[in-house]
Amino acid sequence: MNRDEAFEFLDRTARGIAEMFGSSCETLVHDMGVPSHPILSIYNGHVSGRTVGSTVDILGTDRELEDEARRNDQVNLYATTPSGQQIKSSTFHLIGEDYNLALGINFDYTSLVYANRILVDLMSAEADLKSALWQGGDSALADLFDKCLAALGKPADALGKADRLKLVAMLEQKNAFSYRKSVPFVARRLGVSRYTVYKYLDEVTRQAGEPADG
Repeated sequence: MNRDEAFEFLDRTARGIAEMFGSSCETLVHDMGVPSHPILSIYNGHVSGRTVGSTVDILGTDRELEDEARRNDQVNLYATTPSGQQIKSSTFHLIGEDYNLALGINFDYTSLVYANRILVDLMSAEADLKSALWQGGDSALADLFDKCLAALGKPADALGKADRLKLVAMLEQKNAFSYRKSVPFVARRLGVSRYTVYKYLDEVTRQAGEPADG
């Protein structure tokens, strides 16, 4: 591949990428054979404001590149333009006997940053709806617990495992575990760990899913 063929390939690739990813994606071909790395072709140049022949980089500087930067690929790096645009930048080199060319890709994702902030605002909420509907807090949960405990006819400290399972099943049926911090509350009243309450809930769920005999 001679220099003209290499340039034609990179230029065609740059044009295709710019068309595929739209007006926010600037693509260009650099001549890396010289330290000033002038632009040989460019598409969507409005992203950086550059044109063919420019030796200014995406950072807005006119510095000559070091030898390593003129030969090694740079992939998916962050850059900010002088006007404040946020850019993802990559450079891919194609080096032959008498040429050193590079394909540059600069994607301006500034608008996506703003869009993400809007999405975060839209998805944010002060609290969950269930807690807002039942604002009794611990007192409402305590009333449910006491009613279920009364149905068993035993004090909490006299409950065996089977009784505790029945109590948890009753609480689950009454949506007691939709309250905030319900598991710690039930664990404290039963004198067991939170892990134990979660195990009881799992067992209640499994039992509910088992087919009845007959």
